[in-house]
Amino acid sequence: MKQIQTLFSWLVALSIPFFLMMTSIRLLLSPLFLQIEYQMPYFPPDPYGFTQQDRLKWGRLSMEYLLNNQGIDFLSDLRLPDGNKLFNERELGHMIDVKNLVQAMIRGWLILTAFLMGTGIWFWKSERIRDFWISVRTGSYITILSLILILIGVALSFYQLFTVFHLIFFEGDTWLFEFSDTLIRLFPLVFWRDAFVLMGVLTISGAAGLIILSGKLIKLHDLQKG
Repeated sequence: MKQIQTLFSWLVALSIPFFLMMTSIRLLLSPLFLQIEYQMPYFPPDPYGFTQQDRLKWGRLSMEYLLNNQGIDFLSDLRLPDGNKLFNERELGHMIDVKNLVQAMIRGWLILTAFLMGTGIWFWKSERIRDFWISVRTGSYITILSLILILIGVALSFYQLFTVFHLIFFEGDTWLFEFSDTLIRLFPLVFWRDAFVLMGVLTISGAAGLIILSGKLIKLHDLQKG
């Protein structure tokens, strides 16, 4: 039993970085982030005519598609004021891939949440809750180190980091588009740079919060046992 609990302690520690990053990404998948990002003074205007309100409208619908249970018709039926389709076939294909990735991430996030809660309850009932919080603290330190490395990568060459990310999660060049395509007009590179940075900041903040919380709970446990 002790060996099994030791294994689960390490699993908790290694799960924390993924849990915190997924939590941050889920928070960014909201209209609030779009609204804030599009209002940034440095956000580039669309050279092909989208206003800020146009971007907010179409961006919200694009994000809604990623989170709902509807098919690609949700996007393929969208029309611009001139009657043309909002997205071309290549863009629609990519959005299917992105939705599959997002939906898989959300399922993984829910599984990790259930795992961490279940393991915490198990350790508590086994009177080893201190070990659980030590694992949470360890995982939080791992998270901070990992995110610092990612943010350094963003600072040095975000485009290369962005490219590597797409090569890992998408096949071939299905994620490359023309500057005149809707996806680029709604979500230019600066959008993704800011998303990566904010994800890092939120994740590091969450990890710092867990370090403080776990430290206090460990001290409280020691005082009660002492």
